[in-house]
Amino acid sequence: MRKLSKLFLILFTVSTVFTSCRETNEDKVEDAVEDVADDVEDAVD
Repeated sequence: MRKLSKLFLILFTVSTVFTSCRETNEDKVEDAVEDVADDVEDAVD
């Protein structure tokens, strides 16, 4: 029983680390919008 609980704890920790470090599509979209805004601002100058 003790080994089983340790296994679940390790699996939970690993799954939390991998899902929290993943970059979402929203982050990519925000970066793209900022890049376009900067390019437009540079073109106007």
